[in-house]
Amino acid sequence: MANAKIQRIVARQQEKISEGQFYEAHQQLRVVASRYVKSESWDAAIDLLYGGALALLKAGHGGSGGDLAIFLVDVFGKSGKDVSVGQKSKLLTIVRAFPAREPTRKRFVTEMISWSSRYGEYPLGDPELHHVAGSSFAEECEPYDAERHLGLGTKDSPEQLARCEYEWWTQDEPNTAALYAARAIFPYLLVGNLRSANKAHLIFTSRLNSSNRSLSVQEVSSKSSDMRVYPILPLLNFLGLLLLAIQRGSSDLYKQLTKHYGPQVKEVGAWDDALAQIGEMYFGIRIPRQGNPLFDMMGSMMGFGGGSPKPKPKKVDVPPPPAADLD
Repeated sequence: MANAKIQRIVARQQEKISEGQFYEAHQQLRVVASRYVKSESWDAAIDLLYGGALALLKAGHGGSGGDLAIFLVDVFGKSGKDVSVGQKSKLLTIVRAFPAREPTRKRFVTEMISWSSRYGEYPLGDPELHHVAGSSFAEECEPYDAERHLGLGTKDSPEQLARCEYEWWTQDEPNTAALYAARAIFPYLLVGNLRSANKAHLIFTSRLNSSNRSLSVQEVSSKSSDMRVYPILPLLNFLGLLLLAIQRGSSDLYKQLTKHYGPQVKEVGAWDDALAQIGEMYFGIRIPRQGNPLFDMMGSMMGFGGGSPKPKPKKVDVPPPPAADLD
């Protein structure tokens, strides 16, 4: 820390923490930090809150440490500074310091991502912050929170997400493998990240093959692509062919797929919205939108054509993908 006075304050509070005076340390750190904020001494407030939050978190007091960590993010915002490497480093260190299953961490992560979206270059939040937060949730088998963040993470995130979904699947029936694979694939497709979707698919199926030697698998190869076919897991085949159709930009293949696997997909139910979005994004297939009856009637009467305004779908241009790998 740059300020010797701040170092002394934090050192005194660390002594109290080591003596078990957690409440007193937390309150004093908060009061002093609030004074620095009031005087707009941003660096002093930041150093104090960072040091205090870490000390409490490492002592296992996630609630108090999390409160100071959330206060820290608030100070970052009030300072009005853009996201910097130094700020991110502090936040990443704090994420990793939270005790397992600490409820305050979720709020801290939410505030952290929101701050990075407001003051950084990524409207959906900084990918590195998403990755570290998502990885921490994945390690503790909290798949919903892991999905929320790893889907917007870095190039390393697909491996974490695919492994998380695979471990979650092992607690379910064997024939549900595709449902969990889709949870690792669809998030990337829905943000236009085909490379990560392919990587997630490859990691999930590779893990499936290596851990289930008795599973029947057929390797199908062509000049342009290789694919594994699972005779007893038709929906997993559908996911592989879906990725292939996107790579080729073939709306005809996509339509054939959805028709051929229609009964199985309909049985799942939960895929309908995602597949409709994928059809519009990658193949220009409009999602049917419900019209406004009053607007339709007025349009017909006044001669300017009924129906609600239909936004033009945004089609994702897919470049030729590089060979998938597990690195």
